Amino acid sequence: MKKVLLLMVFVLAGTITYAGGYRVGVQGQRALAMGHTGVAVVNSAELGFFNPAGLVYLENQLTISAGVSAVFSEVAWQNESTGATARTDNPAGTPFYFNASYKLNENLALGLSIYTPYGSTVEWEDDWAGSHLVNNIKLQAIYIQPLVSYKIADFVSVGGGPIFVTGSVNFNRNLSRTLTNIEGERSNVTIDASGVNEWGWSAGALFTPTEDLRVGVNYRSEIIMNAEGGDADFENIPNTPLAPFSDTTFDAQLPLPAELTVGLSYELNEKWLLAFDFNRTFWGVYESLDIKFANGVVSENPRGYEDANTWRFGAQYIATDKLTLRAGYYLDESPVQPGYFAPETPRNDSMGFTGGLSLNVTSRLAIDASFAYIRFDEVDASYDHYIDENGQNVPFGGTYKSVAFIPGLGVTYKL
Repeated sequence: MKKVLLLMVFVLAGTITYAGGYRVGVQGQRALAMGHTGVAVVNSAELGFFNPAGLVYLENQLTISAGVSAVFSEVAWQNESTGATARTDNPAGTPFYFNASYKLNENLALGLSIYTPYGSTVEWEDDWAGSHLVNNIKLQAIYIQPLVSYKIADFVSVGGGPIFVTGSVNFNRNLSRTLTNIEGERSNVTIDASGVNEWGWSAGALFTPTEDLRVGVNYRSEIIMNAEGGDADFENIPNTPLAPFSDTTFDAQLPLPAELTVGLSYELNEKWLLAFDFNRTFWGVYESLDIKFANGVVSENPRGYEDANTWRFGAQYIATDKLTLRAGYYLDESPVQPGYFAPETPRNDSMGFTGGLSLNVTSRLAIDASFAYIRFDEVDASYDHYIDENGQNVPFGGTYKSVAFIPGLGVTYKL
């Protein structure tokens, strides 16, 4: 019985890993249209996320930027050896953002940012070949951040503030590759944790060495989400001593990694602005995932993630007084290492192609639109850490093809 219980713990240990290696980069329509650059771009309250040090440079006393995106994604899996195939049927994710900035004077501004840097849904076909790893998973983390931006001198400012995070996760998988009840229905477990709250912080600086050049840096702290008293619900369990599963609770830690972004923007002339960001996400914090169940059993599940980089490029062109056009490109490294490619996080290195525009409806109100096409590298990969009911290590692998399309719409208001 203890062996089976430990197996159950290890089976569940991969469920929270959706937070690792999955980052939703849609924190502003103007920034996303420019390849998600923004650490040194002063054109809206989106700076609340990208670099709060820049808020004090906004021209208007009050600036608000808000928007939402629709994430349409699909993953196709195939095992050439067995001929098995599967596809995800993911509902559209809707990450959102709200940024506001208020200038008290020429040297001091206050702000508020609310955004969703982690969160989406992956739904595989029921009882597919990898259902012992995942059927479906939904993760959400909402960041709420009050901000202060202060100009130390004409050429340098600083900014930042505390971050309050509230999150939830819901995950379902089959207990094994074969276990069913007497009616032949696959035995499965759903774990759910909501209302998980923690604190972090971010800080940034913005330098203006010349009238046309800005250099920015921003750091967002690591946040460890401590899920306590989550629910584990078992279904279709056979009435046999060999499967002593019953509903229980669990505690777990979900790391949201720190990020460092440095970048620059350069105004070629009154119409053209170019931008570049380099982002380092410290996924190395995901060395292992520990889960403790109410009965005292603890599982230490090694993840082996590595820090990953993203290179972002963007351009902005002011076509007319009413219309501004934007385009961008980025190259994003995956932190997932060989042998750890689980279908909860079906992603690999990717390229993003972006574009968008702003239409000034009035002198105070603009509509911002963006789109992003993300192409993930096709990869032959496996997850090598599944232990079956006989205590055997059974790798699960195949060829993964992934793609995502993200349209977005927002508004910018100035007063």
